[in-house]
Amino acid sequence: MSDASINTQFKTQEAGFGDYFALLKPRVMSLVVFTAMVGLLAAPVDVHPMVAFASILFIAVGGGASGALNMWYDADIDAVMKRTQARPIPAGKVTRDEAFAVGITLSVFSCVMLALAANIFAGLLLAFTIFFYVVIYTMWLKRWTPQNIVIGGAAGAFPPMIGWAVATGGVSIESILMFTLTFMWTPPHFWALCLFMKSDYKDAGVPMLHVTNGRRSTRNHILVYTLLLAAVAIGMAFTGVGGPIYLTVALILNALFVAGAISIWRRDEEVSEADGYKREKSFFALSLMYLFLHYGAILAEATLARYGLGGW
Repeated sequence: MSDASINTQFKTQEAGFGDYFALLKPRVMSLVVFTAMVGLLAAPVDVHPMVAFASILFIAVGGGASGALNMWYDADIDAVMKRTQARPIPAGKVTRDEAFAVGITLSVFSCVMLALAANIFAGLLLAFTIFFYVVIYTMWLKRWTPQNIVIGGAAGAFPPMIGWAVATGGVSIESILMFTLTFMWTPPHFWALCLFMKSDYKDAGVPMLHVTNGRRSTRNHILVYTLLLAAVAIGMAFTGVGGPIYLTVALILNALFVAGAISIWRRDEEVSEADGYKREKSFFALSLMYLFLHYGAILAEATLARYGLGGW
């Protein structure tokens, strides 16, 4: 299907502000904003409140720009998948050309403004993040390899590094570890969703792991990545962004997460389908809180550190 035919097919009504805002994937943007803010506040450098506010705003805009460009390119498969059919383009409210224009405009605006508000390195890192998500993940990996979400997960892991770069002008072991935490969390989080999304990705021709390697292999991968994630998450407690509060949160959450992954690993499809994938959905729900609570603990440690409290 050509771009022109997709535009003609999808544009059936006038779009409102909410439709254009939906292009920015606000739910994903909330995670981008929060992890970037934690990265900024956890850095050992004070940032002027106005610079911090402007920087987080521009990082959010950059994250939204990535979402718009993702919807522009994936309009064809979004129209097939039940989970995405209500998005602005397949719903006939916004054309692909309009989504592309929004995405490109906001990409340039956010990167330039972040470079001006904070520093050039932060602006360039934001630009690379957008490029990685749109070109490397969306245009290349997503439709080519079942490891798409593993490698492509790096795009969602960059925001805390960008926040750290806003404060320090560079990277450090702490910002790399925050990147790694999000990077390792993405596969089990997304594969759990795939287990109970039935045939969406197969119908759309997207080579997700459960489509190419089967559901048993996906369950095995979830367990392996969860164990690796737990090691990274708990190990971070003993770095500059950790402390006793973070360690407590990490131990509890990762015990629950590993237990959930083992439970999923032990189940077969007949049992899971019989109870409506109850445990898979529960694991996915926990994964939604997992990252917010870990970064919340990092933020708590950073806040206490500013008053000479917390830490080891």
